[in-house]
Amino acid sequence: MGMSGGGGGGLQSEINVTPMVDVMLVLLIIFMVVTPFLQQGITVAIPRETKYADEDTNINKESAVIISIPNDREYYLGKKRVSLDDLKTEVEKALEKKKEEDRIVYVKSGIGVSYGEVVNVINAVREKGVDKIGLVADKKKKSAGATAPAT
Repeated sequence: MGMSGGGGGGLQSEINVTPMVDVMLVLLIIFMVVTPFLQQGITVAIPRETKYADEDTNINKESAVIISIPNDREYYLGKKRVSLDDLKTEVEKALEKKKEEDRIVYVKSGIGVSYGEVVNVINAVREKGVDKIGLVADKKKKSAGATAPAT
C-alpha cells in the first residue's frame, strides 16, 4: 500500500507554504475590498498644502464635522448632501453635544470651487457660533532630490 516500499514513512522536513500563500491572498483581497469604505465623507480634489500648514489629527476622528464642497453650490456634511440653508442646522446638530475645545468644523473644497462658495460656507458656519474652522489641504509630497533652501 502507501506505506510499504522504501523510505516513505518518515517525517517531512520541508515547510509547505501553499496554505500560507492561500491565507495571505485571501487577506489581501479582503483588505482591498474594505479599504475604500474606510474613507470618510465625499472625495474632493483639494489644493496642495503649503510649507507653513500644520497637520491637525482631529480631522481623522469619526466624530469630526467635515463639510465638503466638490463643485460650486454642492455641499456635503459627511456623506450627506445638503443645501446651504440646511447646512446651518445640520452643523448645529452635529456640534451641540461637543465640548467647547472640540467644536471645530473642517471645510474641504475642490480645486475648481470659487472662493465665494467657500466664504459662503464659512459665513454660514459662523452664524451658528462656531469660531474654529479648519481648511483642509492635501499633504505636500517631498521629492527625493529636494534640498532645504539656504538661509
